[in-house]
Amino acid sequence: MNNTSYSLQAPNKATDEDGGSAPERAVLVGVDASSPAGWDIEESLAELARLVETAGGTVVGQVIQRKQKPDAAYYVGTGKAEEISLMASAVNAGLVVFDDELSPAQQRNLESVMKARVIDRTQLILDIFAQRAASAEGKLQVELAQLHYWLPRLAGHGTELSRLGGGIGTRGPGETKLEVDRRTIRSRIAAIKRQLEEVRQRRSVQRRRRREADMPVVALVGYTNAGKSSMLNALTGAGTYVEDKLFATLDTTTRKYTLPRGQAVLLSDTVGFIQKLPHQLIMAFRATLEEVTEADVLLHVVDASHPNAAEHCEAVFEVLEEIGASEHPTITVLNKSDLPEAAGAIERLRNEYPVSVAVSAITGTGLDKLAEMIQDELSPRRVRLELSMAYDDPNIAFVRRKAKIISEDYADDEVRIVAEMDQSVAGQLKKARGKGAGNGAGSGAGTGAGNRQ
Repeated sequence: MNNTSYSLQAPNKATDEDGGSAPERAVLVGVDASSPAGWDIEESLAELARLVETAGGTVVGQVIQRKQKPDAAYYVGTGKAEEISLMASAVNAGLVVFDDELSPAQQRNLESVMKARVIDRTQLILDIFAQRAASAEGKLQVELAQLHYWLPRLAGHGTELSRLGGGIGTRGPGETKLEVDRRTIRSRIAAIKRQLEEVRQRRSVQRRRRREADMPVVALVGYTNAGKSSMLNALTGAGTYVEDKLFATLDTTTRKYTLPRGQAVLLSDTVGFIQKLPHQLIMAFRATLEEVTEADVLLHVVDASHPNAAEHCEAVFEVLEEIGASEHPTITVLNKSDLPEAAGAIERLRNEYPVSVAVSAITGTGLDKLAEMIQDELSPRRVRLELSMAYDDPNIAFVRRKAKIISEDYADDEVRIVAEMDQSVAGQLKKARGKGAGNGAGSGAGTGAGNRQ
């Protein structure tokens, strides 16, 4: 019984119709035993194909080997590696992409057998991030991830990576910074870490100021291409770049949003997740992902029309758990409800995630309900105070600036204010007025049952 399946396309010429360079031709390789629970190998390779297309390549064949576990030395075994090499030559493919992260030894062994370049899923995702990073911070984070990936792989290449001749998997620091010795790379890693630590500290100061200004943070998280940026645009009119591609945006975008009862919050769009998200990226994007770990509420945006929506959810929660955010109050946003394919998944996912709402970022359906749910999740943070303050009390300006004024009445010698504010702001006010100086009491409303159930 043959435990390997093949899919091939005929070779084509090396140029496109306009005379330019054609997309790099790639063959995909996966071992069935390596797929995580819930994903079958065909689905995993279909996603890998989308990643190749996002990187600018085209898939011309794939190989699926069914075995209990990948070969320790060659991932697919030396004989199968030789077969794949011949197959790649037959379809004029210059690239072979493996669906799992290869060990440095596996990669070196495969490169010794194959004429085509060999990369793995991790290297492919890092390449896409290198293409997509726009901000200085994003570029530093991607470079750090790539350097961590390549450092243990330098041994097989001496001090030069001779096979980095351009193409998918070589962008970012590839052609320049990787053609140096280990000491220089470690120095560069240390320098980038120092710069990103400065970014982290600045973000920490910004978060503290937002809390002092009574500005809760609501972070959008989700699988790549689930519609997070479209959701941000629909709620705030942010005009964030949107494209039907994996990892279309990497840099965090934050916009102010006013909830139905007048409370202002900050909506923060973060980088998308994916199954087998490289650990190097999670480490490198630590400063960015802290926006998620420090958020008051998470909006988990799900493409309900995708056939693997349930598996996408599991992949997202795996990453949230890894970064320490899995217990945050979370609203599951079942996006693309306007598409007929979403109906069945919405019913199933509502049973799995009770704190959820079906919406469409395109038509606007369900966005009002989503806003109400965000308000309810934040309500336990809020207190309502009844204050009696002298006309010359400097804290009147503080209350007007930091709180939502419900009513303001004027008596002969005092101002009577009913205001709603965050508990942290109420604490600042109490401290400013002196212990026992405030009149009235505060109470919260709503429930905080937004944790994943």
